[in-house]
Amino acid sequence: MNTSLIILALFLILSLYLGVRAKRGKDMDLEQWSVGGRGFGTMFVFLLMAGEIYTTFTFLGGSGWAYGKGGPSLYILAYGALAYVISYFLLPAIWKYANENKLVSQSDFFVSKYKSPYLGVFVSLVGIVAMIPYLVLQLKGLGIIVSEASYGKISPVAAVWIGVITVTVYVMISGIHGSAWTAVLKDFMILAIVLFLGIYLPIHHYGGFQPMFESIEAAKPGFLALPSEGMSVSWFISTVLLTALGFYMWPHTFASSFTAKNAKVFRKNAVFMPLYSLVLLFVMFVGFAAILKVPGLKGPDGDLSLFKLAVQTFDPWVIGLIGAAGLLTALVPGSLLLMAASTLFAKNVYKVVSPSATDRQVAKLAKYLVPVMALIAVFFTFKGGDTIVTLLLMGYSLVTQLFPALLFSLAKKPFVTKQGAFAGISCGVAVVAYVSIKGTTLAILLPMLPQAFKDLNIGIVALLVNIIVLLIVSALTRPLAVSKKAGNEQTA
Repeated sequence: MNTSLIILALFLILSLYLGVRAKRGKDMDLEQWSVGGRGFGTMFVFLLMAGEIYTTFTFLGGSGWAYGKGGPSLYILAYGALAYVISYFLLPAIWKYANENKLVSQSDFFVSKYKSPYLGVFVSLVGIVAMIPYLVLQLKGLGIIVSEASYGKISPVAAVWIGVITVTVYVMISGIHGSAWTAVLKDFMILAIVLFLGIYLPIHHYGGFQPMFESIEAAKPGFLALPSEGMSVSWFISTVLLTALGFYMWPHTFASSFTAKNAKVFRKNAVFMPLYSLVLLFVMFVGFAAILKVPGLKGPDGDLSLFKLAVQTFDPWVIGLIGAAGLLTALVPGSLLLMAASTLFAKNVYKVVSPSATDRQVAKLAKYLVPVMALIAVFFTFKGGDTIVTLLLMGYSLVTQLFPALLFSLAKKPFVTKQGAFAGISCGVAVVAYVSIKGTTLAILLPMLPQAFKDLNIGIVALLVNIIVLLIVSALTRPLAVSKKAGNEQTA
């Protein structure tokens, strides 16, 4: 057994120990299991929410896109900072309402705001479908990281199974408490590793950052800029907007906001989180450094650029530490995704279908659903072949369709009706589904459009369709909703 493999095994055992031990002294009812009894302070909320950007996407997707796409990969730096600015205003309002109404899932919010359990069912299903690609992303990354860091001693398939079993065990036992404690270890590890790699590799291989970029530009002119077609300026802006609006629409991230003690936590975090996202720049430096040193990686293989360059450069014990940090970037987000998907199905689908179910039964079902969701994700992990960033963008296109209905629900006098919310989300999701299944683009569908419009991210187009339908249907059904409310008041 090599040094790298030993280090990987030690960190896997440590993460399992921290995850299981987090249960101590806590009665794991659904509220405690899913939102930590709403007692997390600034640090835990920060690590759960800001640390969400440090997934396998950080390790592999960011460096892989820098390696394969060049300039367009810079969108990764922009959307997180914009999302954190939005969080300063958005999350306190969400937290206040959720705390007053004792909500435990994202769908609970929609059910409570729109007085429609069936809208909650629909939102749950959209969230679960969107989270599957995100969970697949984590598992694909896990397989790559462990296989590369172990020098092929552990296959990607075996790595996925080991990771899934580990995360399933501690999620079932400790819920979000396990995720919070392993997030502490993950964030300290990844910050140290990413900063080290992002600074050392360009200096070691090129003599500095400027020589690195000059060498890339000389070898591949224009690669570091946005192209005039395809991933152009309009693609860049629309993708940043899409991902920023969708950042807190992920069910696991949305529900993580319920864990805070008070609303001040979010405002404090919003001040520092944009700086925190700058660390992603160092991941991209690794991808840029690999362009000329590890040439020839095509398509999904671009996600291997970080490890290919690291293996050329470092001794096995360093590779073990890099792999351990990467392992944790899969386990922590994976645990939150599994827990959120299971909670949504148990609380907002099963409970609606079977209203006689007790809170205890719902909590038990949520825990039992964790391995089921994990197996579904494993199936799609071995079935699909998309690059890590592509998987993430597909999920974002889906969850962002929830944003308009959420935003309008926060108004003092909400205009949007439950029918409007349902219709808008349905149409937005339908557009995303059609484009994803057909593998088409706006340029193919509407070739007569100006280039700037053809390059728009299809998720933004779906969002515009969503908003238009939402407003029209709400305007048509608003009189009906008002008359019903007046009738109920007269009856009372």
